[in-house]
Amino acid sequence: MATAARPNPPPDLPAAGQAPAFSPLYQQIKGLILQSLQQGEWKPGEVIPSEIDLAARYRVSQGTVRKAIDELAADNLLVRRQGRGTFVATHAEQHVQYRFLRLLPDHSTPGEEGPAQRDVVECRRQRASADVARALGLRAGDPVLQARRLLRFAGVPTILEDLWLPAGPFKGLTAERLSDYHGPMYALFEAEFGVRMVRADEKLRAVLPDEPQAALLAVTPATPLLSVERIAYTYNDVPMELRRGLYRTDTHHYRNRLS
Repeated sequence: MATAARPNPPPDLPAAGQAPAFSPLYQQIKGLILQSLQQGEWKPGEVIPSEIDLAARYRVSQGTVRKAIDELAADNLLVRRQGRGTFVATHAEQHVQYRFLRLLPDHSTPGEEGPAQRDVVECRRQRASADVARALGLRAGDPVLQARRLLRFAGVPTILEDLWLPAGPFKGLTAERLSDYHGPMYALFEAEFGVRMVRADEKLRAVLPDEPQAALLAVTPATPLLSVERIAYTYNDVPMELRRGLYRTDTHHYRNRLS
């Protein structure tokens, strides 16, 4: 007697031996708030709805919303202000400006030596090389903007940066616009292009400069420099910038606080 074939399990059920996918409710609410941030419902610097309003919107408890906001604040995406509410973090704020600048003067605090003087050497459109495309999640040959700038502290050339940006989100960015903007570059990106950098991965190594790099930094080609390669991401881990910087460390040091 033939045995009837057993029906296959529904496709949404986990395979035998695998635990079902599960996300705590506050993580789901965090994802929904993050989605609203990414879509620009609440702009950098703006206050978001209260916990009570968000709880009603998502039909969850206020405690669940509070836990989601706590995590977003710990990720530096939101800022709580006592008695005023919760705001979308912005690079225009002083304490956020130095979050991505880790080169500090040896004998003063951040900002004490004054803002960096920025010289934009170039800004041009080009096709992404294989390594740039890989870092930015593009295809080789896709259009990118490449910029080079020199940062001086107290008149001394200290940082030489090359950076690459996907051309689409930064349409209209020019060397003149970079030169005319006197605030942090990431504040320009969020204010004029709607792109907010929320985290970055960095790789550090010691290198020697080539002759053009040495000339811009006013050092000899035998001077060891700190090379910092950074990929900066916007919401949902979308890469939006590749930056390669050469740092003089004769009067400055690179500091990273671990926790």
